[in-house]
Amino acid sequence: MAQTAARSSRSSPRASSPLPPVAVVVSRYNRSITDKLLAGAIEAYVRRGGLAEHLRVVDAPGAYELPTLAHAAATLGTLRGVVALGCIIKGETSHDQHIAAAVAQGLVGVTLVTGVPCAFGVLTVDTPKQAQERAGGVHGNKGQEAMDAVLDTLEAIADLKAGPSGQRSRAGASGPGFGRGRRTIPDKAGLGKVRSMTGRRSGGGAR
Repeated sequence: MAQTAARSSRSSPRASSPLPPVAVVVSRYNRSITDKLLAGAIEAYVRRGGLAEHLRVVDAPGAYELPTLAHAAATLGTLRGVVALGCIIKGETSHDQHIAAAVAQGLVGVTLVTGVPCAFGVLTVDTPKQAQERAGGVHGNKGQEAMDAVLDTLEAIADLKAGPSGQRSRAGASGPGFGRGRRTIPDKAGLGKVRSMTGRRSGGGAR
């Protein structure tokens, strides 16, 4: 039910939200997967203190249309970040590679042109099983990770704008509780340490 409500919701610039308003642009192609990615993104936003009704969810016909709709969302002026969700599964030809490259480059372009962070929550997999494993399965939920990435980026931008002291008001433009539920980023290089968004590694050691 929360997912259905989120798809039809429209955020109001006058509404008070604990987190910045974010758009979620989700491909309808391979929807059995992308619906799970969307659910993960919504869960992450709520876990961090946001209200689901302040998310702007936009359906895209397919993954290729994600950059266009992400750009449209980023230029509205009322949304602080964009999460793009999709699922591209390898076929018999190299078509999937061209689509994936175009989408990745397009989403980077949205961020660089507009200054609005845009997260790449698009699965690029070889098999449906791999997609399922990354949409709430054994490898987590990449929609959730993409939402966390956008919120982490917005927090880092707020830190930069706060100046050299790095002090930031929790009740400022970012809203109260901006860092609630902040994720810990794993170190996949196998060094046995993790890094938080403050840049400090657990267990000590140099960066």
